[in-house]
Amino acid sequence: MRHAWFAAAVLAALATACSAQEAAAPAAPGTPVETRPANAPTQAPAFAGQTRAPAVVTPVALAHTVVARGLEHPWGLVQLPDGRWLVTERPGRLRVIGTDGSVSAPVAGLPEVFAQRQGGLLDVIISPTFARDRLIYWSYSEPRGESGNGTAVARARLSADGTRVENVQVIFRAIPPYGNGMHYGSALTFDARGRLYVTIGERSDRATRPQAQALDSHYGKTVRINADGSVPADNPFVGRAGALPEIFSLGHRNAQGIALRPSTGQIWSIEHGARGGDELNLEVAGANYGWPDVTYGIEYNGQTISEGITARDGVVQPDYYWDPSIAPGGMTFYDAALVPAWRGDLFVTALNGKHLARLVLNGNRVVGEERLLTDLNQRLRDVVVGADGALFVITDEDDGQLVRLAPAG
Repeated sequence: MRHAWFAAAVLAALATACSAQEAAAPAAPGTPVETRPANAPTQAPAFAGQTRAPAVVTPVALAHTVVARGLEHPWGLVQLPDGRWLVTERPGRLRVIGTDGSVSAPVAGLPEVFAQRQGGLLDVIISPTFARDRLIYWSYSEPRGESGNGTAVARARLSADGTRVENVQVIFRAIPPYGNGMHYGSALTFDARGRLYVTIGERSDRATRPQAQALDSHYGKTVRINADGSVPADNPFVGRAGALPEIFSLGHRNAQGIALRPSTGQIWSIEHGARGGDELNLEVAGANYGWPDVTYGIEYNGQTISEGITARDGVVQPDYYWDPSIAPGGMTFYDAALVPAWRGDLFVTALNGKHLARLVLNGNRVVGEERLLTDLNQRLRDVVVGADGALFVITDEDDGQLVRLAPAG
């Protein structure tokens, strides 16, 4: 899960570097934090507040601390009950970061990954019953010989000393395999009933995009499986001829963030648009989110996508979207006590945007946006609420960092 359930050592004293949050002038009250021209200026939102939410400001001074350095393009992050961290590196390594900021040797026993372009070792989470079974789950791009490669999810027992994984089981493989290195999706989260949600990208190419609308392909889908890889009996397409039973929702482009909202039990996801059209979506069983037929994005060359429409009957509108794109990575809902003003807010890492977006929600609508950690000037990949109530992010760089954000002082 993306929020802290566990008592753990406080990491504030681990500083290898510390900086106060930059004092950039906030947008005027009631005006959007996003001021750049839209990539698709002729498009209009479907409802007020669907994009360019008004700026908000955290009412306390913040500071960030670099907890660990030397990670090679980290992708996924999760805290263990003892306060240590598991971090994936896209080239195929899983590492443990100690409570002293030390970075371990690679954990042994993981299967081979296809580590090209966007492919590699991706997300990692722990079992809701980790204290009993020590199971961890990870997603990765799996090589499949001459057929290409595809998103896969494995689970295994983490050894007591954290140096290896044991009894590795691949519990899900997206089909069909394909021969590029793009759009794996690959974010993971459990719901309150212990079912596992996995986001799957549509593999980027124009030839594969239409499969986001096809029920005989996992491309462009959110899938839901049980913790052992079996299919929940109440999945929306179970029993439908020609439909893959793991599918929970369809019409996604490349969702790299998914999270449980603790206050409601809802599952939310966030996905990359093309130019513009990054989406935040409340996941609904059986729902169609439109890609590639309906989108607020345009092609990177400026052309329209499909028919250039942003709404259609039977297609769910995004609850929020960004135009121009911020390239969203991971996401988490804040449910800790350290910063009361953040309770219930959603935090999203931005890769191209190089910031941490704080979204204030009223019900299912975004009513405010703040951009944090802009002074890092690094691509932010994933975000987790730590056991101490601070936010922890990883930076997607050659010399990636684990960074803690909390009130100053």
